[in-house]
Amino acid sequence: MPTDLERVPDPVGAVANLPPGAAVILRDADHPERERLGGDLRRATRSRGLLLLVSGDPELVAALGADGLHVPERMLGAEPTRSWRRANPWKLMTAACHSLHALRQAERAGADLALLSPVFPTASHPGGHVLGPFRASAIARASGMPVLAMGGIDAATTCRLPPTFFGVAAIGMLADSGRR
Repeated sequence: MPTDLERVPDPVGAVANLPPGAAVILRDADHPERERLGGDLRRATRSRGLLLLVSGDPELVAALGADGLHVPERMLGAEPTRSWRRANPWKLMTAACHSLHALRQAERAGADLALLSPVFPTASHPGGHVLGPFRASAIARASGMPVLAMGGIDAATTCRLPPTFFGVAAIGMLADSGRR
């Protein structure tokens, strides 16, 4: 579950509704209290045996004792990403990708898992370009790494996904659970 404070204002509350084995990605890079939010999420995920990843901030990963780093597509080839991977080979590294080119960059950067989006129309980017389930599936199949489908994921769209995907990442599906 990537955080999106506009759509899920209480991500800590939403953690209670995540299934075993799930991960939370702390996004919201501009949030003035991101470190405090990260600490709250770290405690909530740890108490439930879930993973916490931090998007785009290797220093915050270390400060929170998070389980790994989530790399935005624009950072895939950057030296801080490569340095972090070399220094933390045992930690999880995921990547946000929007194309086969980006998935291949993620592989070269040492990512363990990629989130491919947007598969379906999404409230995060209304009116934006959508891959569609079959094109996204073909991209995922060609990549050679585990890929999660993201973007417009809910109970209905999950049923429309080909079995190519390793799983799903969702914000909107959890939005109601985070509004408590």
